[in-house]
Parts: sequence; structure tokens; C-alpha cells
Amino acid sequence: MALYVQKFGGTSVATVERIKHVASKVAASRAQGHKVVVVVSAMSGETDRLIGLAREASAQPEPREMDVLLSTGEQVTIALLAMVLEQMGVPARSYTGGQVRIVTDEAHGKARIQSIDRERIDADLEAGRIVIVAGFQGVTEDGDITTLGRGGSDTTGVALAAALKADECQIFTDVDGVYTTDPRVEPRARRMTRITFEEMLEMASLGSKVLQIRAVEFAGKYRVPLRVLSTFQDGPGTLISLDEEDEMEQPLISGIAFNRDEAQVTVKGVPDQPGIASSVLSPVGQANIEVDMIVQNVGSDGTTDLTFTVHRNDYERTLDVLRAAAERVGAGAVLGAVDIVKISVVGVGMRSHAGIAGRMFETLAHEGINIRMISTSEIKISVVVEDKYLELAVRALHAAFGLDIETAI
Repeated sequence: MALYVQKFGGTSVATVERIKHVASKVAASRAQGHKVVVVVSAMSGETDRLIGLAREASAQPEPREMDVLLSTGEQVTIALLAMVLEQMGVPARSYTGGQVRIVTDEAHGKARIQSIDRERIDADLEAGRIVIVAGFQGVTEDGDITTLGRGGSDTTGVALAAALKADECQIFTDVDGVYTTDPRVEPRARRMTRITFEEMLEMASLGSKVLQIRAVEFAGKYRVPLRVLSTFQDGPGTLISLDEEDEMEQPLISGIAFNRDEAQVTVKGVPDQPGIASSVLSPVGQANIEVDMIVQNVGSDGTTDLTFTVHRNDYERTLDVLRAAAERVGAGAVLGAVDIVKISVVGVGMRSHAGIAGRMFETLAHEGINIRMISTSEIKISVVVEDKYLELAVRALHAAFGLDIETAI
């Protein structure tokens, strides 16, 4: 008998019919002798509806009241799921984040979990009940309702699994696992049977939308095995766990991620002096704009060109900040482009195999794709290319690293 925490997202509980389908899957796990804790999101579209109501009520809603409002979405879902299970003759009990004391800090809208009181959950599990907990929410020490940010139900599921020392945290969604790349771009993409936390974290941060980054970080920190499964079709899914030291061989590359939401900015003619790069980049950080890849080239005339990427939504604001900064330090023109994408190859096999970068660059060159920027880490290589080459580049790299071959994954 195992203890599973099963998390179901908004599309999985979008209607009462789908909630009934979720109830049947949960009941089946219990019938196999397992203890089950369920975490659910709000019904698909409900959070957006609540945000719309808030905007009608106030131009700038107070963060505390926004959390009170948004937390109601999950409360609806937990009650409906408990009702359906009870109707099926399966004992169940629903709880809000506050009722099971998921204690967070006071950062409304992006709170972080500090502790979980497992007493009520343990009592219900021992009594043979299925426990249903509202995802995405918690309470402060003073009892104020908080939310964890969009996608926070994944984090709730992982946190509960860690607190309960569950055998597995199962994330049910509308895909049947983690793929080598997006199947909509490369139809030959394959579902991976397993992937390490480290690789999944890179994939999530580089554009893969299967799991929330915070949830993967939490799972890795507390060594909680994660499994991504489909709500709508049976299958083994993808297991995300620690790197298995006893595995005979790791694939060179596990997956290819990409991000369309990138913009590139360049400050020309920056004086090549200590502290100048900080004078240019610090105002960007102070404007709460996150900088991603950075490249600096030294010119022969004592100046340097500084190029970096930001989220496309921050592009215009970044240009305004940089023009002012460039004028202050005596730099030249500020240029930019939004016709770019970031493509990354990820794999722990890079640690023990040379030549990955060379193969990647050679593959892109063979397709006539020019690389604008390069960034590397221990298990990933990212490049920036023109967005019109996205599909061609992903497909070429997918084939070059053998990801369309069954044995490669």
C-alpha cells in the first residue's frame, strides 16, 4: 500500500462531468489499497473570471483582498469533488489551505509555503477517507488567506507530498508525460519514461510548460518523486526523480526546449571600463526587468557592445531604461529586436560527453541558421536565432541527437 498525492489541474476539473471522471480515477487508486490525498485547481477559466470581476470592482485591487477572492475558485472544486466521491460511496473530506494549515509568508499573490500541519490529513487517511485539499492557497500565521501565484497548485501538491512523506506526487494534466520537445513543433517527439529533477528544472525554466518551476525546485529539494500523467488516457507517464547513479548510460540529450517570448537589446559603444556594465544593467534590474542571456564584446577602440535578452513583454520598457542609462555613461545607440527565439538542448549526459556544442552548432549551420547568442551551463546549451527558423532548428536538432529513436530516451 502506497501513499499518493494526486494533483489535477484546471482542464481536468473544467466541468462537473470531468470532476466525475477525476473522482473515478481517485476512487480506483483507493480501491487498489492506496491512501490518496488529492489537490485540485480551480475549474478552467475560473481564476481569469475572478480577476475580471476584481478589475471591474477596482482599478488597483488590494493584494490581500485579491487573495481572498481568488482562493474561492479552488474551494468550489474541492467541494464538488467531495460530493461526487460521497455519492459514489467513497468517503471523502475537503479542506481549504487554511483548514489544513498550509502556512505561508505574507507575500500576497506569490506566497511561499513555510509549514504544513498534517494532523487532520493523517486522521482522515487512517479513517479510510480520501482527503481533498485546495491547491494554490494557504494562510499566514495570523490567518490571512494567501495565494502562491499562477500554477501554484503544483507547488501545493509537491509540498503536501513532502510533508506526508508520500511515495509519489502524481501531476495529472492534459498531456501524458514530458516529451523530448513540443509535439506540435516536432511530430516525432517522444514521451520520456524518466527525467532527472535537474533536467526538468532546466526544461521548465527554458520554456517547457508542463510543470511549474517552483514545484520542480521543491520536489528536488525534498526528494519527492514526481510523475506527470494524463487525466484523460491511461499510461505510465514520465517519472521525474533524482539522477540514478546505477544507470548504465544516460542519453547525451534528454530534450529540446524553446521560448518564443524573448527580445534582444544591444547597447553599442559602451566604454570598456570597470563598473560600466553594472551602470548599464543595474537600472534594468531596478525596473524589475529580468535579464536572461548576456554577451559582451570588446572592441579595438576601447569600447564594448553589450547584448542581452529580456522577456518580450518588457522590451519597450527596457529600451526606455537603456537609452537613459546609455546617455549617462556616454555609450552609443541602443538597438533591439523581437524576431528571435531561444532554443536549448538539455541533458545530464553533457557532463561526461564532449562535442555536444560542436554537434549543435554544426547542425544549425548545415540548415543555414545563424546563431546570434550562445549561453551554456553544465547540462544545457542555449542559442538565440531568428524566430522564422524555430521549427526547422528544433526538428534538425531533435534528429541530430537521436531523440526520435526509442533507445535514445
